[in-house]
Amino acid sequence: MTGAAQRVHIVGAGLSGLSCAVELAASGAQITLYEAAGHAGGRCRSWQDRTLDRTIDNGNHLLLSGNSAALAYLRMIGAGDELTGPTDAVLPFHDLATGEGWALRPNDGRLPWWLFAPSRRVPGAGAFAHLKGLAALARAPEAATVADALGRNPLYRRLWEPLAVAVMNTPAADASARLLWRAVRETLGAGGQACRPLVARGGLGAAFVDPALRILAKHGAEIRFGARLQGVATEAERLSVLRFADTDVALAPGDAAILAMPPWSAAEILPDVAVPDRHHAIVNAHFRLDRLVDLPGGAALLGLVGGAAQWLFARGDVVSVTVSAADELAERDNETIAGLLWRDVAAALGGNANAVPPHRIVKEKRATFAQTPDQAARRPGTRTALANLYLAGDWTDTGLPATIEGAIRSGRAAAGAVREFAPQHWNPAPPCAT
Repeated sequence: MTGAAQRVHIVGAGLSGLSCAVELAASGAQITLYEAAGHAGGRCRSWQDRTLDRTIDNGNHLLLSGNSAALAYLRMIGAGDELTGPTDAVLPFHDLATGEGWALRPNDGRLPWWLFAPSRRVPGAGAFAHLKGLAALARAPEAATVADALGRNPLYRRLWEPLAVAVMNTPAADASARLLWRAVRETLGAGGQACRPLVARGGLGAAFVDPALRILAKHGAEIRFGARLQGVATEAERLSVLRFADTDVALAPGDAAILAMPPWSAAEILPDVAVPDRHHAIVNAHFRLDRLVDLPGGAALLGLVGGAAQWLFARGDVVSVTVSAADELAERDNETIAGLLWRDVAAALGGNANAVPPHRIVKEKRATFAQTPDQAARRPGTRTALANLYLAGDWTDTGLPATIEGAIRSGRAAAGAVREFAPQHWNPAPPCAT
């Protein structure tokens, strides 16, 4: 340290806020973390469900081995071994309409020779169709949607559309082709070792949240749950006060603040800042079976095409279903949703489609912003007009879709901006889990 430790006030304990807090605390900052809910994690959390008598996640989040920021964050909080997945890139699919199954199996290197092996690619289309799709996505203009760029590609139904909906949580007819390309470029476009599927072996909380809270406690961070930010005050082009329901928090001259809140909450606090203002839902269904879930090839996930269910995830005797861009589905009652999705699970894995097992339906009606070209243009940067106030969240301009990887990158970007704000406060040693 070359000076007194700076206090950084971080509002929001989702993954963007947690990643920012961990980096800054390890660098020497005094951290106060405020969270409106009674728990950390935001849309990435776990709990013990009474109906299933199992620990479940509020949503299923697939990471890929090319998600460098997410993996670095896990190593930083000492949870690098909490993700599990195959040693090779294998992404299995099942077509509910035809009963056909296949798996994408990219080779490790960047030269995509796997496209010339029929057993490694999507059936019904040759290597040229795969390469043509990648090229069309790479050169898509800023205003193009995925359907604009790829709608005529023979792989659209079996690859590009389900991939776009899963990554973007937006119908492919509306989703930004440019944003999808940025995600594909870092994963599928970088070879098999960048697109190995990874899932949290013990749940999202055990991997991403609980270890971060332990690290923050070790560094003396103060965490206030049930603290909803209601307003701010400014003075001389800097943030001077955070106003919560029960108290006002004054910022000292060297202090900084980061709003790592949902976009609609940030817009209430900073009405002059443009943020994405349209959103899409994600619906998740968790079913407890009377046996261990056995997906094809022993995989932890399975992509479904041609039904209501989109992705299946296996954890012990629980099979979880994710449906993205699920605005219409989210308006239905839970029992109707369970019956609809269970029919797809039974068709893919075998079972009685009419005997719905114990289940839990989880709806996130504003899971992500609508990742269309016009909404992407509304994403703000990290810095604001106030010298000591910064933004973080997967809805900020990370250059990536609104994913775990994007959320964590936004937190790192905010941490970097705070260090630039008052560099004399920072420990030159890089942050680490110990």
